[in-house]
Parts: sequence; C-alpha cells; structure tokens
Amino acid sequence: MDIAAIMSSQYLAALEMLKQTISQCPVSVWDSADDKTKFWHIAYHALFYTHLYLQDTAQTFTPWRLHRRDYQFLGRYPWPPHDPVLIDEPYDKATVLDYLTFCQQQVAERMPALNMEAPSGFDWLPFNKLELQIYNIRHLQQHAGELMERLGTQAGIELDWVAMKRG
Repeated sequence: MDIAAIMSSQYLAALEMLKQTISQCPVSVWDSADDKTKFWHIAYHALFYTHLYLQDTAQTFTPWRLHRRDYQFLGRYPWPPHDPVLIDEPYDKATVLDYLTFCQQQVAERMPALNMEAPSGFDWLPFNKLELQIYNIRHLQQHAGELMERLGTQAGIELDWVAMKRG
C-alpha cells in the first residue's frame, strides 16, 4: 500500500474542491462587508496551513513568496492576550489561486519525502506525521466545505464533489 500516493490523492481532491470555490466565487462574495471572516481570508488560511503542515517542522517552514505577516490567522491571535489580527488588504482571486497551485506542487514534492512514523514536527500537535496529514486534509476540507456552503447560500452556486485526484 502506497500511503504517500493515497494521501496525495486526497490532498489534491480537497485542493480541487477549494479551487472550485475560489474560481466560482463572485466579487460580491469574495470580500463581502456582510461576512465577519472574508471568503478570500478563509481560503488563504486553509492554504497556509496546508503548506505549513506538509513541511518537516515549524522551523524548516518557509512562507510562500507573497505571504503577508499574520494573514494565516482568523479573527484573533491564538496566544494571549488574543488580540485581533489586523488584516487590511485582501488577496485577489488570481493570487489565491497561485498559492493553491503552489500547494498542489508542495503535495507532489513533499508527500513522498515525509516519514509518516516521525513526530509531527509541530509541538502544538502531539502526533505522528501520518496523523498530521489526516488532520491537515480534514482542516482543508472543512474550510472548502464552509466556502461551498457560503457560495450556495449567498450566490446559489453549487459545486461538484471530487472523490480523488491523482497527481
């Protein structure tokens, strides 16, 4: 059984579903003043953590070339005093899609290189690499589903389920 190939397929399927949401998101929903957390920000957050948790450790992680400091956080900082994060300039759709393409490449490059029995490499996630990858795919898909629901309710857009995607 090729665990890396199976995990890659599910990562790529989840990324394809997120790609659908980004590609089909109308301007009125992308940065809607009515939404507490903007559509583009949720998509960026999901991609950032996909990218991060494909790395060996937090220390070896290099942010994407267009990353803006703290834009990965939704709402407030996760550490005390939990101040609100200042997010003052939205990413445009093309830029977020560029990051998604980068993450697809990271899946292809990193999955075969990961030792699934090694520790996660992230001290706040006390499990091995295999469980980290499952956790990461769940996180990615949760946000893809959230954005799919937003498109359905706010714009009447329905998207397709992607079961698997081979690299």
